[in-house]
Order: sequence, then structure tokens, then C-alpha cells
Amino acid sequence: MSQLNREDLLREHRPENIARRLRQKPKSQKVSDFVLGAIDGCVTTFAVVSGAFGAGFSPAVVLVLGFANLLADGFSMGVSNYEAVSAEREFREVAKRTEERHIELVPEGEREEVRQIFANKGFSGETLQRIVATITANRSLWIETMLTEEYGLNRTRYNPMASALVTFAAFVTVGAVPLIPFLIPQLALQTQFTVSTLLAGLMFFAIGMMKSLVYSQPVLRSGLNTFLFGGAAAGLAFLTGYLLRNLFGVDVS
Repeated sequence: MSQLNREDLLREHRPENIARRLRQKPKSQKVSDFVLGAIDGCVTTFAVVSGAFGAGFSPAVVLVLGFANLLADGFSMGVSNYEAVSAEREFREVAKRTEERHIELVPEGEREEVRQIFANKGFSGETLQRIVATITANRSLWIETMLTEEYGLNRTRYNPMASALVTFAAFVTVGAVPLIPFLIPQLALQTQFTVSTLLAGLMFFAIGMMKSLVYSQPVLRSGLNTFLFGGAAAGLAFLTGYLLRNLFGVDVS
């Protein structure tokens, strides 16, 4: 660790800065939703482009298939993310109501749960008793402790509609990039596909780098991984279209 990094860490771990960070509300999942939608949008749309090109379809057909897939899959993914986030939020609410009821009806049993949870973390004796007493003296803290320790739930803010809209917007915006060259009729079909491939590769790499910021991964490795996965999906789609074209003798160019 460099001296500069250590100085930054020391500054961030001053009591006042620690208190400031802990007062902040948990971050939403909008960045994760964007990365999810962007990756899937680019992969699936370029896979359609590759499959259609491999099958020998005309640029007009590529555009029709591409935009139809873009809107339909983008909407589907937005709805799926909405349902997933809603389910997580509802589960947390159900768990919270359950713990509230348990504390109301069997408080001693719930205190014993807290005691065993922190005993398993290595606390014992008077220290353990003080921890249990402190947590169970504050009802909100007691409930949040049980949600975290018993159910593994954190305080993440759930906004299903925002997650759905961000996912859909990212899917459509990034997914449309590989279709741009096919909107330029002056380009030959091979040139359109080549430019589309380059743009998709750039998007894959950029999204992977963005993902590294969310999940604290090495930037270049994350970008390369997403690039390779996206390329593999597109290659499979191209091969499928090419094989089906030759197998059934399809020619719609």
C-alpha cells in the first residue's frame, strides 16, 4: 500500500468521517440495474444481428428483427426486474412483521436468539450479556438485527419501478448501438456488419469496465470478460443462423 493510499484511509477513518458514512442511507441498486440492462441489451441485440447476418438476411430484415427484439426483450427484462425487486421488498416486509410479532409474543425466545447469534460470533460472559441487553432495549435495533443476522437482509432501498425503468432504458439505449450501421443504406451489408461488430465489442468492453466500478473488480479484466462472453453469444448466434441457412436453403436477401 502506498503512503498516499494509507493517508486517504486514515482520513476516511477519522471518527467524524466514519460517523458521516454511517449516517448515510444505503445506496440504491440503480447502477447495478443499468449494468444488467446494458449487458443483456447489447448481447441479445447483437446476437440477433449476428444470427440474421449469418442466415443471409437483408439489412431491412436485420433492422426489423433487431428492433422488435430490442423493444420486446427490453420490456420483458424491465418487468422481470420489477417483479424481482418487488419480491425482495415484500419478503423483507413479511420478515419484519414476523419478527415484530415474535418479539411481542415470545420476547424471551427472541432474546435467546440474539444471545446465540452473538455467542456464535465469539462473544461471551458479561460482554455478551451487555450486547444482548443493548440490542433488545431498542425495538427498532432489535428488529433490524434479526433481519440482518437471521434472514441475511440488509437495509437496501427497494424501488421496483425505478429499477424497471433503468433496466429498460439501459437495455434499449445500449442494445440499439449494434443496429446503427444498418440504418445507413449507403454502406454495403458486409461493412454494416463489420461496423456493428466493432461497436458491439466496444460496448461489451465499456460495460464490463463499468461493471468493475460496481463490483470492485479489476477494470481491464472485467471489460475483457464481458467482451469475451458477449462475443461468444454473438458467435453462437451467427453460427446457428449460418448452419440453418445452409441446412434449409433459406435465401431472403
